[in-house]
Amino acid sequence: MTKGRALSIVLCCLLIHATPTLALTDKEIIAQLRSQENSTGNIADAVETVTGHRGWMSADMKPLFDIKIVGKAVTVLMTRGLKTDNREYPPYHLQILDTAEPGSILVYVMEDGLNIAAIGNLMATTAQIRGLEGIVIDGAARDITAIKAIRFPVFTRRVSPATSVGRMIPVAKQIAVTCGGVLVNPDDFIVGDPDGVVVIPRDAAEAVLKLLAEYDQKELKMMPIIKREKSILKAIEIYNRY
Repeated sequence: MTKGRALSIVLCCLLIHATPTLALTDKEIIAQLRSQENSTGNIADAVETVTGHRGWMSADMKPLFDIKIVGKAVTVLMTRGLKTDNREYPPYHLQILDTAEPGSILVYVMEDGLNIAAIGNLMATTAQIRGLEGIVIDGAARDITAIKAIRFPVFTRRVSPATSVGRMIPVAKQIAVTCGGVLVNPDDFIVGDPDGVVVIPRDAAEAVLKLLAEYDQKELKMMPIIKREKSILKAIEIYNRY
C-alpha cells in the first residue's frame, strides 16, 4: 500500500468519526422538537443530562413576542471596530441573511456589543421574505414595533436604538460561536419559546429526543396523581421526575 493511499484511508476514517450519522432526518428531528410538549424547560433538562453541559442561553435571551421557533443554526460573529479603521470587511451578516436555507435560525453574536442592535426592520423583513425561522441575537435589536407588526420571530438579550454601522465589524460566518453563554456550531438545533433559547448539539439530538419522550410519558402519568392526591411529592415518589 502506498503512503498516499494509507493517508487517504486514515483521513476517511477521521471524517467518518467526526461526522455523526443520525437515524432521523433533520426534518424529522425538527418536527419532534416542535411538538407542543417539548418545552425549552424539558429540552434544557435533556441536553444537560445527555451532554453533561448547560444548553440553555442566558436568562435574558427572550422573544420580542410569545412564539416558538425550531431550526438549524447559521452563525455570524461581529466585534467592535475602530472608526479610524478604513479597511473593508466582507458583509458576512448580510451575506448569510441572503443565502441561509429557508427554515434556518440566524445566530448573531455581537462580541463586546451587548447594547448594539444587530438587526432592525429591514433585516427582519428580509429574513421573513426568505422564509427563515427566526433570529437569535447575543446583543440587541431595534425597530421592535415594526418587527412585532410583521410577526417575525426575534430572540434578543437587549432592545436598543444603537446601530451596528460604524461600531461593529462582521469578522466571520458559519463558525462556532458562544451565544448567551452556550457554544453554537453551524447546524446545531435551536429551540426558542417564551422561556428562552436552548441549543441541542447535532450529535446529541437523537438521545435528547429519546429522553424527551420519557419525560413526556412520566409527566402525563404524574398529572392525575397530583390532581387526585393534591401532592407533587407522591407523584415524584412514583415517577422520579422533577
